[in-house]
Amino acid sequence: MTPFQAVVLAVVQAVTEFLPISSSGHLILVPYFLGWPDQGLAFDIATHTGTLLAILAYFWRDVRDLVVGFFTGAPTSADGSYAPRPLAWAIALGTIPAGLAGLAFKDWIATEARNPLLIAGTTFLYALLLFWADRSGRHEREIGELGWRDALLIGTAQALALVPGTSRSGVTITAALLLGFARPAAARFTFLLIIPISVLVAVLDAVELAQAGVTAEQLMAMALGLAVSAVVGYLVIAWFLSWLRQRRLTVFVVYRLLLAAVILATLALRNP
Repeated sequence: MTPFQAVVLAVVQAVTEFLPISSSGHLILVPYFLGWPDQGLAFDIATHTGTLLAILAYFWRDVRDLVVGFFTGAPTSADGSYAPRPLAWAIALGTIPAGLAGLAFKDWIATEARNPLLIAGTTFLYALLLFWADRSGRHEREIGELGWRDALLIGTAQALALVPGTSRSGVTITAALLLGFARPAAARFTFLLIIPISVLVAVLDAVELAQAGVTAEQLMAMALGLAVSAVVGYLVIAWFLSWLRQRRLTVFVVYRLLLAAVILATLALRNP
């Protein structure tokens, strides 16, 4: 992998991880379209770790309030928007479905699911669901109103994102919007919900990587990918939350529909 390829793939991971357009799908499609070799597990681990660091850096106050408040029983977060202990339990509950699904379908996700035709289908389907949720949702509820039922439903939606092309942020925001949450609140809970599963995946992948070993060339690509994805990811989070305070998600719906069309057209041309 060249430094240029590492930077491009790290930027793709950082942008698509937080926008509702599917990071896993793009990381499969970009090498497919450009004729690059698969970047491999080591690089994927580095860029996912980078985006995890971006979330932790941006939401460090929430992470602090959730951890401290969980153990102390503090009645409210620093900004007064939620009670830390109930929200921490909600995040824990919402993590369970994706954790179980990941363990049950890990092999299928790593092999059969990396299919451009499947990615086109999920990209199209979840674009329509996102459009419906964005238009029909009440956009009234805030993060402090989130209960265990909401957490379980949003967490179940997160499990669907294990299929490439779905988008973890997209499907969880869709679920939260359908439950009546405002766009910024839906995104905020989505990003907080990403943290536990990302930590779990990083640990499991790191163990697997340690057993396989890495070369000096891979380490250089990993370091570059981690740094770029962390910086770009932080900027994307800030931009996306600002966007959601003022605008709808229509532009991302249109992008997904166009991407699905491009994938299908490319497959048709390559396999006449």
